[in-house]
Amino acid sequence: MTCCHDEYCSSFSSGPHHDGRGWRRALWIALTVNAGFFLAELVAGAAAGSAALQADALDFFGDAANYAISLGVAGMLLASRSRAALLKGSTLLVFALWVLGNTAWHAWWGTLPQAEVMGAVGAAALVANGGVALMFYRFRGGDANMRSVWLCARNDAVGNLAVMLAAIGVFGTRSWWPDAIVAAIMGTLGLSAGWQIVRLARGELTAGSMPEGAAASPSSAGFPVSRLSRQ
Repeated sequence: MTCCHDEYCSSFSSGPHHDGRGWRRALWIALTVNAGFFLAELVAGAAAGSAALQADALDFFGDAANYAISLGVAGMLLASRSRAALLKGSTLLVFALWVLGNTAWHAWWGTLPQAEVMGAVGAAALVANGGVALMFYRFRGGDANMRSVWLCARNDAVGNLAVMLAAIGVFGTRSWWPDAIVAAIMGTLGLSAGWQIVRLARGELTAGSMPEGAAASPSSAGFPVSRLSRQ
């Protein structure tokens, strides 16, 4: 759920383009992995009563949808890729709100998760997301669409580590608080990630719609836009 919160989201530069077969193959692999783990964590989270696992399951679902969208726009003009990133960011905002609401529900009822299930599923998800992140590493310098894909994969691996820490906390304290805290953090970071991706994509769309003369100089926000306008 935490797909964008570092220096890669500070520039509107379009970066290198990797829209060939390698990019599509990586997206298909990531789509398959994330769709499978969405189903696995959704079932495991419900069975274990873990808000953190359910938050991670929705994260896998969101990423699978994101990869499907990216497959649809690979090779298109920057404006199309930026619109896809805008849709992805908006989807993340909705999912983050669901996660926070679900976490509040578990906290209200004091549901005690099964730490063993949380730890085992979290470890398997970490291996999967770590592999996907390594696969997307070479695409990290691309446009908003590519950067959001890389950031989602990288930060999801961090989220899996958080789920494992929550499992250790639940096991050690026999309390639901570690699970709720991790889920709340993931939801909050998801709100931040979604907003930053939306902001970046809107900036690219605005820059790309400027006349050639206006795009030749820096924008009012201080970002170079001349490269974007010619794509």
